[in-house]
Amino acid sequence: MRRLIVRPLPPVLFASPARHTSSTSQVSTINAADKRQGPQADDSTIKRPPYYLESGCGLFAKRPSRPFPPPFLSPPSQSFSDPLSTHHRSRDRRPSVNGQPIRGLTNGDDAVLMAENFIGTNDGVGQWSTRPNGHAGLWSRLILHFWAIEAERDTAFVEGRSEPRPVDYLQRAFEETVAATSSPNDWSGTTTACAALLHSSDSTPQRPSLYVTNLGDSQVLVLRPHDREVLYKTSEQWHWFDCPRQLGTNSPDTPKQNAVMDVVEIQEGDVVLAMSDGVIDNLWEHEVVKNVLDSLEAWDPKEKSGDSSVAKMDFVARKLVKAARVIAEDPFAESPFMERAVDEGLAMEGGKNASSYSSRANFLTEIQASSTTSVSSPPYVDDGIRDSLPNLSTQQQAIADRFHLLK
Repeated sequence: MRRLIVRPLPPVLFASPARHTSSTSQVSTINAADKRQGPQADDSTIKRPPYYLESGCGLFAKRPSRPFPPPFLSPPSQSFSDPLSTHHRSRDRRPSVNGQPIRGLTNGDDAVLMAENFIGTNDGVGQWSTRPNGHAGLWSRLILHFWAIEAERDTAFVEGRSEPRPVDYLQRAFEETVAATSSPNDWSGTTTACAALLHSSDSTPQRPSLYVTNLGDSQVLVLRPHDREVLYKTSEQWHWFDCPRQLGTNSPDTPKQNAVMDVVEIQEGDVVLAMSDGVIDNLWEHEVVKNVLDSLEAWDPKEKSGDSSVAKMDFVARKLVKAARVIAEDPFAESPFMERAVDEGLAMEGGKNASSYSSRANFLTEIQASSTTSVSSPPYVDDGIRDSLPNLSTQQQAIADRFHLLK
């Protein structure tokens, strides 16, 4: 059995690079709230990057996400002396750390985050929920939150003056998570980490590159639909079968020693998938590629509402998660996980059931071009929205979350 892992079905993050058609010399002022969330630069203006990611996600969790514990999420007071207004800070249900709302979205024990130049999925080890003070969902979300913030704090990278250093960002994010979950809080957990950071070269014309960082058994896959070709995919990192490398309590792994970073040359229209093992343990690579390509071809923007590009990515991501879920719940299906188990001498058949893995976040991103010239900080998910919309499906909540910016 996999050590310290009890997982629901996979989420999928999809992204595609896009190009801003406006001149890179144009700048836009960021308001004070955005500046707190974004790069800590002396100047109040930054350049709009020439490329960005249009992302969609598909999510599924067998069990609901656990609430974050105090001090990350303070439950409403039951005292009659407290204000009755739900807008008062004592009633604020949004999780926060160091005075900032925690970015991203929690799905089961996993965490996902989407921004214009960053997508990531962290696979939390769900078995921590059976241990005292164990909370893998908190660990996976905090590491992703601090990871995105560290990338924004590198003003040289944000302003295009240097290449990003995602492994260093992850190392600092890991250290900040350790500090945030240490005494007097003392919350335990472990998580894998997988993300892709978009960067544009200084050459003329500017060319986009993807800085992919992975630690564990999640996967980033880069696909070129026009050529029906896989450009790149990460390799899984295991200590032994079903026990991946992971960051957190009692784990010997650290980003500096164990994270692997690769640079992938991409172009507008390429598709980037950030998948947890709930997808790649149930679908072979050729099945993932075929599913994505078929979904892209089947997409009809005339039949959909809202932003067509974003809706397309959501549509493709949901189709991929659905296909993985079918295999996971079939006790007689053939799957990559079954094949690996047989190679290890274990008697097993069927898909990797959602109760035994935590792949919940898969992003589909497409590199796109846009004439937009405004600048905004990367969006992050407000859990207050999820809590206030209990009747929405998980997918609808994710869409609502992604387009809500806290100011």
